[in-house]
Amino acid sequence: MRMLAICLTVMLGARAGYACQLALVLAVDVSGSVDEREYQIQMQGLATALRDGTVIDALIEQEAQVTLIQWTGSSRQRQTIPWRAIGSAADVTGLADEIAVNRRVWRNYSTAIGEALLAAEHALATVAHCKRKVIDVSGDGISNEGVLPRERHASLAEMDVTVNALAIETDDDDLTGWFYENLIRGEGAFVITANGFEDYPAQIRRKLQRETTRQLSHLP
Repeated sequence: MRMLAICLTVMLGARAGYACQLALVLAVDVSGSVDEREYQIQMQGLATALRDGTVIDALIEQEAQVTLIQWTGSSRQRQTIPWRAIGSAADVTGLADEIAVNRRVWRNYSTAIGEALLAAEHALATVAHCKRKVIDVSGDGISNEGVLPRERHASLAEMDVTVNALAIETDDDDLTGWFYENLIRGEGAFVITANGFEDYPAQIRRKLQRETTRQLSHLP
């Protein structure tokens, strides 16, 4: 009996140590290039994507932790929705409901993507027990203020953080290419392109499906 108790303790302890398989930071662009309609498209599209059945199942399976950061210029990044632990479909839909009404905190500032990564790093440090850490960055412009995204890559590598991106193309700057070269990092990191804000809801859904389920087959 004593040996059985020890074995059960070890097994339960091991499971507890890996309870959170995914920590996901949703980093949303609220810089000056994003008007109020486009902000609402992002938030409503993100909320709808989270209600997707594939995404719900993946987040529950991985006992995920999810948070939302609004970002714009230097020193203007805020974790507007704290970490939410996902254990049921109700947890995911509750998070989606929060995002759908999440109030915008800035309107007329620059695009500091490196600073957004730094804010995400600070947030991820509080859920260090999660096995896989992902920053989901969406934006409509290249970084034009503050630390450059690539300057955060070494720190992100030490934390074993993957950075994926959704490029909202609104002009001829090839934001998708810039994100590939300067923003994303980590094994399997990727960029998805939205052809304007109207295409954002469909593409953020694809993105969440891909980044929440991609490594499920490798999880213990």
